[in-house]
Amino acid sequence: MNKTFLLSVLLSASLLANSIEFENAFKNPKHRLPNGKNEILSFNSTIKDAMKSVVNIATKTIVANQRTNSLYNDPFFQEFFGHRNLPEQAPQKRDNALGSGVIVSKDGYIVTNNHVIAEADEISVTINGSDKVYTAKVIGTDEDSDLAVIKIDAENLKPIMLGHIEDLELGDIVFAIGNPFGVGETVTQGIISALNKDHVGINRYEHFIQTDASINPGNSGGALIDSRGALIGINSAILSQTGGNHGIGFSIPIDMVRNVVSKLIKDGKVNRGYMGVNISKITEALKKLYVRQNGAIVTDVQDGSPAQKAKLQRGDLIFSVNGKNIKNPSELQRLITSLNPNDVITVGVERDKKELTKTLTLNNLDGSRTLSGEYIETDGLRLSELTEKTKREFNIPQDTVGVFIEGVLEGSQAEMSGFIAGDILIQIEDRKIENLKDAQEAFTKYKGKTKRIYVNRGGFILLLVTK
Repeated sequence: MNKTFLLSVLLSASLLANSIEFENAFKNPKHRLPNGKNEILSFNSTIKDAMKSVVNIATKTIVANQRTNSLYNDPFFQEFFGHRNLPEQAPQKRDNALGSGVIVSKDGYIVTNNHVIAEADEISVTINGSDKVYTAKVIGTDEDSDLAVIKIDAENLKPIMLGHIEDLELGDIVFAIGNPFGVGETVTQGIISALNKDHVGINRYEHFIQTDASINPGNSGGALIDSRGALIGINSAILSQTGGNHGIGFSIPIDMVRNVVSKLIKDGKVNRGYMGVNISKITEALKKLYVRQNGAIVTDVQDGSPAQKAKLQRGDLIFSVNGKNIKNPSELQRLITSLNPNDVITVGVERDKKELTKTLTLNNLDGSRTLSGEYIETDGLRLSELTEKTKREFNIPQDTVGVFIEGVLEGSQAEMSGFIAGDILIQIEDRKIENLKDAQEAFTKYKGKTKRIYVNRGGFILLLVTK
């Protein structure tokens, strides 16, 4: 018997014995052009209006000579010379940067990334197709979402059409519009690669649209639009080991953009709702303890918080808010922080496999809070002990160790080095910081010297260099 024939028979028998069934595509598919012979497939008619709504942003930041700046911030130096008799500073240099923005109103409101305009002393805007340069003023910024709103003095602009997050699906064709590398307005095409991407490490509230449309330096703050020309996201960042595009770009989704921009235009800042719970996801081991298989498990309830007043408990499974089902802890966090302080919400809870309904009034997560107790001011920083009260008020994990940065002196070297209020100082050079005494001694030891300082910012460890 032919060996090839025998092998074929044995393979067929094996497949039949194991009952393997394949999902087969239809045979003989038609190969054809999407249009007629005298037509070109083009999205120009649907995206040209959106292109008129995307602007180029140029920023200038004045950077003073570090040595001179440190002297000017020294109180003894200022007292000795007097503010009016200070010697002339060393020449200052300008750092220039480019980015993009999107017009959202006829009278000149523009949304962009916070990191595009952060610390800028001058912001200039040019509109596609025009040589006129507008000077922009900052209306409000939100570092946690990496969004900002600026405004130019103009009328009858072309605002972009806003899409809806619930209309997005994987595989949708999208276009990224921006000003990459400062070469002028550019459009790139791709698809939606993923939705609801978090834990990327870019900002605090992550809910990204992932796309393979090319997003390069200068595209930040530009538009991600669908094939109708509707804005579905603000381009924010890429994952790259070389700085070039590798087909992994992230955009802030339109629902977050709409919410944050509305608050910034209204109040100049973003006030976020706060429940006062620590939460975790449902693991495979925990699923057998709950009837519901999606939501967020309460692991701790903060003293005096709305959650405590509503009598939420550890082990409660939050599965809905205002009738909207919650899939995971990230979704619960995004939903609560999109609401306003003093909003009354209804929370669906499973406890001991029974469903309960809790009503609570949200507090303010990001509102101003005053701290009492001992503090020190040094090197442009106002430092206080990281007490249990501070941890509860600012929703800081209880096992966090360090010194709380209560404030940063405006215009100081600390501010220019990147410190912000709310950071937790954990190490200066090789000395770990656990209390104010440690911090005072370390700052004294390295006074006037360039030093590496490590801070905890929302769970991420950052290295900042200052003098």
